[in-house]
Amino acid sequence: MDIKKLLSLGVSLTVLVFFACSLSVTAFAAEENVTAEEVSEKVAPPEPPVDLSSPDSYVKIVEMAKDWAMANGPHLLMALVVFIVGGMAAKWATAMARRGFRRANVETTLRRFLCKIIYYALMVVVLIAAAGELGIQTSSFLTIVGAAGLAIGLALKDSLSNFASGVMLILFHPFKVGDFVTAGGVTGTVQQIDIFSTVIHTPDNQKQIIPNAGITAGVITNVNAEPTRRIDLVIGIGYDDDIRLAKTILEGLAKADIRVLSDPAPTIGVAELGDSSVNLNMRPWVKTEDYWAVRADLTEAIKLSFDEKGISFPFPQQDVHMFQAVE
Repeated sequence: MDIKKLLSLGVSLTVLVFFACSLSVTAFAAEENVTAEEVSEKVAPPEPPVDLSSPDSYVKIVEMAKDWAMANGPHLLMALVVFIVGGMAAKWATAMARRGFRRANVETTLRRFLCKIIYYALMVVVLIAAAGELGIQTSSFLTIVGAAGLAIGLALKDSLSNFASGVMLILFHPFKVGDFVTAGGVTGTVQQIDIFSTVIHTPDNQKQIIPNAGITAGVITNVNAEPTRRIDLVIGIGYDDDIRLAKTILEGLAKADIRVLSDPAPTIGVAELGDSSVNLNMRPWVKTEDYWAVRADLTEAIKLSFDEKGISFPFPQQDVHMFQAVE
C-alpha cells in the first residue's frame, strides 16, 4: 500500500476519533441525566496557558501524548487493521461474485451493477466495524449517516430519479447493448447502459446520451426484441391495370427471394380503392437482421417487374372539365 493511501486512511481514522469523542460526551451526559449547568460545574477550571519557553512544558506535552497513545493506540491500530483487512476482503468477495455472475452468463450491465452494490455494501459494514473499535456507538453513527443520506437525497432528487430508472432498466432489461431501439425520442443502437444514463448511437453516427428517467417515462420500441419482422409494402396500380397479373408478379418476387420466410407465409391482397390508384398490400416476413435489405430489394424489383409487364404506377391527378357558357 503506498504513502497516499496510508495518509488517506489516517485522515479518515482521525475523523472517526473526533466523532467518537463527541458521541462519548453526549452519551455520558445522557446516562447521568445531568443538566448543562451541572456538567459545567464538574468541568475542571481551565489550565493556565502553556509556557513554550520552558523545557518542562515540552516534557509535559510528550507525557500527555504518550498517555493518550497508550490509552487509545490499541483501538486506533485495531480500527486501522479492520479497515485495511475489511477493504481487501470486500474486493476479494466482489471479485468472486463477478466470476460467479460471469459463469452464470449474467448480462454485462447487470453484472457490473450488482458487483458495485456488493462492494459498497461490504465497505459500509467494514466502516461500521472500524467505528465500533474506536468506541463509536453504531446506533448514533447510523443516525448520522441516515440524516446525511436524507439531505443528499433531497438535494439530488433528479439524479436519484435517473438512478431508480437505471435500476429498472437493468433489472427488467427492456433492451440490451446492441439492440436497435427508439427510446427517449432517440432512435439508434444501444451502446452502453449506465445507472444514470444510456448511450445510443444514431444511424448517422451521432452519440446521444439520454437520462434514464426520460427513457422509462415514455414508450420504448425495441426493434431487435423478436427474431422476425414483417415488411409492409403498399403498391399502387392504375385502375386500367390487371389486378390478377400484379398479384402474380408480387407472389413470384416473394418466392424468388430466399430471405423471405415461408412460415409465416407472405400475404398479398387489395388494400383499398384509392382516389387515383388501386392499392395492393404486400406483407412478407423476414429475419430481423434482413429487414432493411429485403425491403429495399423488393421495392426495386417491384418497380422493374411492373415496368416490364406494362403495369403503371399512377400519380395523383385531377381532370379539369371546361364548359362554354351559353349566351
